[in-house]
Amino acid sequence: MKDFWIACGHHLLDRDASGGLCVTDEFLKAYFARPELMPPDDACPVERRLHRELLAGPRQPVGNDEIAAIADQDARENWRFVLAFRDLLLRHPTLEAAYLATIRSRTSDLPPLFVNQLVHVILRNALDGCDDPFVPRAAELFFRQQRVLPHEQALLLGDEEVVGGQSPTPVLSLMSMLGAATDAQLDVLNEENADAYWQRSDHFDMAFDLTSGGRGPHALAQAMARWISHLLAVDVAIEPLRELQDAQLSWYVGLDTDATGLGDRLWHGEQLDEPSAGRVLALFRLTFADSSAVTEDVQGEPVYLILAMTPDQKLRMKPQNLLTGLPIRRLEMVT
Repeated sequence: MKDFWIACGHHLLDRDASGGLCVTDEFLKAYFARPELMPPDDACPVERRLHRELLAGPRQPVGNDEIAAIADQDARENWRFVLAFRDLLLRHPTLEAAYLATIRSRTSDLPPLFVNQLVHVILRNALDGCDDPFVPRAAELFFRQQRVLPHEQALLLGDEEVVGGQSPTPVLSLMSMLGAATDAQLDVLNEENADAYWQRSDHFDMAFDLTSGGRGPHALAQAMARWISHLLAVDVAIEPLRELQDAQLSWYVGLDTDATGLGDRLWHGEQLDEPSAGRVLALFRLTFADSSAVTEDVQGEPVYLILAMTPDQKLRMKPQNLLTGLPIRRLEMVT
């Protein structure tokens, strides 16, 4: 079995009987040991004591007055965020349950960084045993912003943090326009180098080919299907489409904010202009294995999934839309 995404900390977590991830002291301590929370030499005694005690007992309660007593303002903010995240995990039996509670809540103020980290480790659990490197690379779209580059007849995605350097150096002729930083070693994932993904997975330095009709859209479809099955216990089949022709949009899900806006325009019968249509990166058709899981008004109808880029050619996928946007009778999770 191939291992990947070691840095997400999945190996520090336990699993319950249903396969959900259970928080452990080791996982919590990894957060308290992050550089942002390590007290500097000039940290106040309150901050030093709090850090020391939480490393020894990461589940102990911490009052608001204790956080307020920390002298440094940035340290106070960091501690409030990480303790809110810790308390969220401790309130729920699994990380999957914590994530679902977060995306269903209309009042959650959990920073996107922590939400993305939850998605990262839950996806690692959902993809456990996967032996196709194209699928986890596609799944990186769930929690890592991508930069989009059409290249001749290919549609390529590169991790924004990797390709967004200020000193662009062409590391491959195919990728020269991505603006990769000088120390980046960027390759396009393909059949020849696919096995190298497992060793490089924590670097996010392999570009992804999302060209219609290629292997990329099928890999993303598999990742989305496993995400839905793992979190909602609903089996679906997802297939890529080359284009959306004569389809009755009885139900659609925008996989990002821009796609939702474009889908709304199509829903209301508007014809997309060429620039807007050109921002659509991929289309998918989703069908349910058990139609009884679907609300009556759309039973027997497919759900269309739309993926789009921003006007500045960025992709910010919202995987929560796959869970909250489907016409399912009752949202249930496996854990």
